[in-house]
Amino acid sequence: MHAQRAPAELLRAAADGDRSAWDALEAEFGPLMWAVARATGLGAADAADVVQGGWLRLLQRMEDIREPERVGAWLATVVRREALQLLRESGRSGVHALAVAEEPEPGAAVLGDDDRQLLWKAVSTMHEPCRTLLQLVAIDLGSRQTAARLGLPIGSVGPTRARCLEKLRTLISTQEMAR
Repeated sequence: MHAQRAPAELLRAAADGDRSAWDALEAEFGPLMWAVARATGLGAADAADVVQGGWLRLLQRMEDIREPERVGAWLATVVRREALQLLRESGRSGVHALAVAEEPEPGAAVLGDDDRQLLWKAVSTMHEPCRTLLQLVAIDLGSRQTAARLGLPIGSVGPTRARCLEKLRTLISTQEMAR
């Protein structure tokens, strides 16, 4: 088992041609990028294009990133901007495009912008594997791929998801009471 490397170290190594560092960046930040793309209301195909565009921008600008330790935030920003650009070009606007997205996220239509922000803020504060598992659920990755990504037996994905969702419900309830 390898020790987890810091994002800045992974970015430097990937820029030097280390394929395993690039793979680690993808494993670390891919689910976040997908969650950001899907949260804007894009369907699966458009979200895939936007995520791929984010990786391409990283490849083109690796040497120019001012804060390599914040590469995850940089990638999320790039994906969000690309998604919003795609929505503008197609005549849709931001999260309001959920009603016309190819494959809207379950429950997205009932969540307002504030609720959606509260949800993803709460998810981002959760410990692993819940944080990544819920991001993978949001992009509808499927149980086999989710299990492989998290290194879990396929039979434990459902029960783990249920526990994580219960933790998320509790966390959100606590945050809402604090409002």
